[in-house]
Amino acid sequence: MVSIEHVAHKILTYVPYVLVLIDMRYEGVKCGREASVDNHMEMGKKLLAAGQLADALSHFHAAVDGDPKNYIAFYRRATVYLAMGKSKSALPDLSRVIELKPDFTSARIQRGNLLLKQGRLDEAESDFKKVLKSNPSDKEEREAQSQLIKSDEIQRLVAQARSSFNSKDYGTAAAELDTVIETCVWDVTSREMRAECFIQMGEMGKAISDLKAASKLKSDNTQAFYKLSTIYYNLGDHEMSLNEVRECLKLDPDHKQCYSHYKQVKKLNKQIQSAEELIQEQRYEDAVSKYEAVMKTEPNVHYFSLLAKERICHALAQGQHASKAISVCSEVLESNPQNVNVLKDRAEAYVQDEQYEEGKAVIQILFFYSVESFC
Repeated sequence: MVSIEHVAHKILTYVPYVLVLIDMRYEGVKCGREASVDNHMEMGKKLLAAGQLADALSHFHAAVDGDPKNYIAFYRRATVYLAMGKSKSALPDLSRVIELKPDFTSARIQRGNLLLKQGRLDEAESDFKKVLKSNPSDKEEREAQSQLIKSDEIQRLVAQARSSFNSKDYGTAAAELDTVIETCVWDVTSREMRAECFIQMGEMGKAISDLKAASKLKSDNTQAFYKLSTIYYNLGDHEMSLNEVRECLKLDPDHKQCYSHYKQVKKLNKQIQSAEELIQEQRYEDAVSKYEAVMKTEPNVHYFSLLAKERICHALAQGQHASKAISVCSEVLESNPQNVNVLKDRAEAYVQDEQYEEGKAVIQILFFYSVESFC
């Protein structure tokens, strides 16, 4: 019978060999992982040089996953993001590079440039100052110094713009913000302030442009969508107003301003659509009633009152209510004398009412406008 001591001795003699095998396997896995990261880095570099950005990005993703402390992998992935126009994604990678290697001046300059474009001026200045203190190359020193001077100038302009805005000198504030935004192209705050200047100046098209940019630059910008919706509403564009307020509620279903405005716009939009359907069905009296309801729903926005009266004019003319049509059409033309559709409807109503001379006069006006438009 084999003794327990003999068996134990035999097992112990194999332990060193087992440990060596485990160590060799670990080294093999480690070497394999490093080789894989190197391969991904090399492939990513080649694809980046060839302009195949999506494929390069996939390889740098794999390199970062394989070695989360490889600052070059993060830097190259940031480079791809920038080449793809994805600055928001590049910024965290550049910050990770600087965290792993604080003296990597190229990454710090790039991050400073992105922060400057976002209007994060204090953070940008901090990066540029650290570059100047870190023994940079001549080229890096020149760039950091130039950007630092630019950032100081932008700080001054922002302060001036705020002062002008608070003094209600909106034209001056807008002009100062023009210069700021030339450099800080992704600065949400400056765009929103300039949009408010344009609103106060009555330049709604420019305000819409800035607010649309602000809504894209800031992912949860409910206020930008609310302002866009109210601008479109006051311009009489109920469909665009409804689209924008819905975007606000997608971000925040409990947003009080957006929800209240949504109910108003939805009701008005439904009434207008219903009225147009009634006109298509030649139910002109019902259409007139529906557009009268539109004016009751929104009595304060001139564009909607004018639209309702224009369509009532059309419905009355089509429904052979000549005298009423002439009255409503004439009222619309007092506000908008070149409204061709209303001129046509009034001409038709004059003919129905056997006022041929008046109808002829309106037709002559229509002919004049059509020739003028052609010229």
